[in-house]
This record gives sequence, structure tokens and C-alpha cells, in this order.
Amino acid sequence: MTVQLVTIFGGSGFIGRQIVRELARLGCQIRVAVRDPHGALPLKPCGDVGQITPIQANVASERQVKAACEGADAVINLVGILHEKGGRGFEAMHVQAARRIAEAAKAGGAGRFVQMSALGASTESPARYAQSKARGEAAVREVVPDAVVLRPSVVFGPEDNFFNRFAQLMRFSPIMPLIGGGQQKFQPVYVGDVADALRMATLERAMAGETYELGGPNIYSFQELLELIMAETDRHVGLVPLPFELARLQAALLELLPVPPLTRDQVELLRADNICTGRHPGLRDLGIAPTAPELILPSYLDVYRKGGRFKRMRPV
Repeated sequence: MTVQLVTIFGGSGFIGRQIVRELARLGCQIRVAVRDPHGALPLKPCGDVGQITPIQANVASERQVKAACEGADAVINLVGILHEKGGRGFEAMHVQAARRIAEAAKAGGAGRFVQMSALGASTESPARYAQSKARGEAAVREVVPDAVVLRPSVVFGPEDNFFNRFAQLMRFSPIMPLIGGGQQKFQPVYVGDVADALRMATLERAMAGETYELGGPNIYSFQELLELIMAETDRHVGLVPLPFELARLQAALLELLPVPPLTRDQVELLRADNICTGRHPGLRDLGIAPTAPELILPSYLDVYRKGGRFKRMRPV
């Protein structure tokens, strides 16, 4: 089947913007389904006139979701939240919305469905985030058995919410906590590699029904990642171990902020490593050579260097 029209839920987000550009270059017509279409307008210049169409689609609305999927050859669900707020909880956003989108995609005749999940998704996880991601996968597969599921580790690149956040914090704080000792393992994956996997999952039938774990070429402890940020920004702060229980108490207070930098559920996530298990295929199985953070971080962390100086810039 030739994929001509693709609907992308959450297409204005960090990963969404990448895959919109990828598919636009290949000539696909794209519907960017988001709560606020005005926020997706900057994506229109990424394609030809009329090629990229932002449309309103609140994932809680069956009618809007159905309209967004109608006639699409492929549907990609990138909807996800890192913390709960009001009616936007993990169950609503990761499970109920995923099922609703899958049902609309099937009813609309889509031949391909791609579900963005997360490394560590498991109903056995102590974290509600990881539990909901696993239930979301199951909900999608109940409706669309040949859906492709992608499970990335921490995704990095310009405008990411990981390296940028900690680099920003280091500008104002003389110390950084190492929750649980900071020895949890991560396998950061470049957003461009994730977009390549998304493109292939959308266009290539051979991936149907598979689950892929997406990780970078190297494994780091949380402490090593903070040290990497310090080296790149020329900022040196104290790294102080913080026991899990104290971190939970701190997170309980931080959750009161409009955008909490840490939640109790995220503390629970940090009790487990976030690396590929080897039980599922990954980037190399797709012919994608994973990109190391050291090759990309200088292109966007230089702005955090002490004194506001720019060290060097590299194309992303």
C-alpha cells in the first residue's frame, strides 16, 4: 500500500516536528492533529503549499479524533504526558486516548498504525507512567493487532526536555541531587534516529506487529549524564546523593508547581534502569546507526556555557 495521507496526533511536539519534516520531504500529505492548531502553524513551511494541515483534535473527543483519522492511510500516535494535571492523567492520555485513536484509525481505513510508547513500559513497574504506557500498547494492539510499537529511551536533541532542563538548572543551582545515588542507567537516543524509525514504521509493511526498543549506542549512569552536561557547558556543580524517600518528600512539594520539575511518580521511575533489554529489535535491526549524545550536544548546549560564550556549533 502506498502511504499518501498521514495523520499525526501530537505532531507539534518535540518528536512530532521531526517526523512531520521527514514525511513532508517524502511527499506525504500530513494532518497534524493537536488540541491547538495555531501552535502547529509553524510546521506548514516544512512542506509545499497545502501539504501540511494542522487540525483540531482533542483526544478526549471521539468526534474530533474520528474526523482526524478519516481517509488517512497511516496514523501515528505520539500523545504523551510526563506528569498528571487535572483531567490529563496517565490513564486518560496514555490508555483511553490510545484506544480511541486506534479505533478511529481502523474505522477510517488506515492501513498502518504506529504507537509511541516508552522504554520500561510494564504493568509490573512501580511507576504509574510506565504502567499506563504498557496498558496503552495493549489497548492499541487489541484494536489494531499489526500496529507498530516504538519504545524509546530518553530522547535528546535541540529543544529536548532532558539535557536542556538540567543544563538550565545548573545555571542557577550550585548542587544537583543524585536521586537514589545516581547510578540508574540510561541509553539516550537521538531524536533524528527516532524519527527515522517512525518513518520506516509508517511506510514499510515489514515492521507490522513488531515492538522496537530504541536506544543510543552508549549506556550512561544518571551521574555520568550530569557530568557530561557539566563538561559541555563548562559549569561545575556539586553532585549530592539523595535517598529515594527524601526525593519523594521533595517531589511531593514540587508537584504543587504548575510545571513540576520532579514528581513522586518520576522518582519511582528512577528505581529502574532505562536501557534496551535485547528482547525486542532496535535501531540497528532497522539499519539505523545510533547517534551518540557527544556528537549532538555541542550544537545546542553551548548556549548554557558559563559567561554566555559559544564554544562551537555543529549542524543537527
